[in-house]
Amino acid sequence: MAKPVAREVAHLATRATPRATPRAPERATPRVTARNAAPARAVFDPKAFLATVSQGRTVARYRKGDLIFQQEDPADAVFYLQKGKIKIVVASKQGKEAVIAILGADEFLGEGCLIGQPLRLATAMAMSDSEVMRVGKAEMIRVLHAEPAFGELFIAHLLTRNSRIEEDLVDQLFNSSEKRLARTLLMLANFGKEEGPKPITTKISQETLAEIIGTTRPRVSFFMNKFRKLGFITYNGTIQIHSSLLSVVLRE
Repeated sequence: MAKPVAREVAHLATRATPRATPRAPERATPRVTARNAAPARAVFDPKAFLATVSQGRTVARYRKGDLIFQQEDPADAVFYLQKGKIKIVVASKQGKEAVIAILGADEFLGEGCLIGQPLRLATAMAMSDSEVMRVGKAEMIRVLHAEPAFGELFIAHLLTRNSRIEEDLVDQLFNSSEKRLARTLLMLANFGKEEGPKPITTKISQETLAEIIGTTRPRVSFFMNKFRKLGFITYNGTIQIHSSLLSVVLRE
C-alpha cells in the first residue's frame, strides 16, 4: 500500500508546481555615445552679441560733435553705445533745441524703429569719442524673438529708461532749477550705481546743462558757483561730485 500512496503524493506535487513562463528577451538600451549624442546648444551671451560684428551688426567710431543719426532720418536700426557719451537733441520747427537725454556706455538708442516709427524724432550726437554698435531692425527683431536672454536685457533697459523719463517729468513739474541741476549732476556722475560716483570727465557746457534742466545759462553759472563755494562740487578740467550735493535734492 505504501507505493501507491507515494506515487499519488508525487503526482500531486507535480501538479501543484507551476510551469515557468518563458520571458521575452529584453531589448538592449541604446548607448549614447559622442557620435550619436545631440550637440549641446551654445549659451547665448547678450554682451558678446553686442560686442561682435556680424550679419546685421556693425561698429563705428565717432568723434565729439559727430552725428550718429539726425532728426527725420529714416529709422531703420537700433544703436548700442559701447563706449563714450551721446546726447539726444530735439529741434522744433522754429529752430529751438533741447537736450532731452545724455546716454552713457551700455545704453541703447533709436529703439523707436521697433514700433513702426518711420523717421527719427531726435538727433543723436557724440559728446566725446564714442564707439557705437548698429543693429539693423530685422536683426534686432530676430534676436529678440530667438534669444530670451537678450529680450530680458532689452526689456530691463526699456523699463529703466521709462522710469528715468517719469522722474525727469516730475523734476520739471515740481522742482526748482537748482534742484534739477543738482539731480542732473548726480546722474552724470553715476551717483547711486554699483560702480559708485565718478568724476564727470566729458566736457559739458553750461549751455548744455541749461538745455537739459530747462533754464538759462546764467542761472546754471550761478548755481554751479554756489555748489562749488559750499563744497558740493569741485572742478578743474573735470567735475568731481560729492555726496553732500544730495542734500540739495532732498531739501524741501
